[in-house]
Amino acid sequence: MSRVIACGVDIIEIARVRDVFARFGPRFLARVYGEREREGAAVRRDPGPYLAGRFAAKEAVLKVLGCGLFAGVPLASIEIRARDSGEPYCELRGPAARRAASLGVTRVLVSISHCDSHAVAQAVGIGE
Repeated sequence: MSRVIACGVDIIEIARVRDVFARFGPRFLARVYGEREREGAAVRRDPGPYLAGRFAAKEAVLKVLGCGLFAGVPLASIEIRARDSGEPYCELRGPAARRAASLGVTRVLVSISHCDSHAVAQAVGIGE
């Protein structure tokens, strides 16, 4: 039977992500986002809400994993993807996957929402 191991939530100003992206460009993208996330940003006229939503989701996942931004789990090891329906889902690799396994987390559910100024995300770690 599945059970909730932990949950996390994060909110971020979209303008803040736009500013960092404008300042650091590809370096910021490579450090924070996976290849598919970068591809998703590249096809958007305004990637700000997309990038901010995924950043918030990654932060929420870090909270599920019980670690902060600089605690050895690189943000790029957490990739937020979308199903054909648009539903977001989370893929963990490397350090993020190892941390999840150590906590008994077998999957992470994510939800992302935006308004004009902010992006918010929630993550729920599920275990058996």
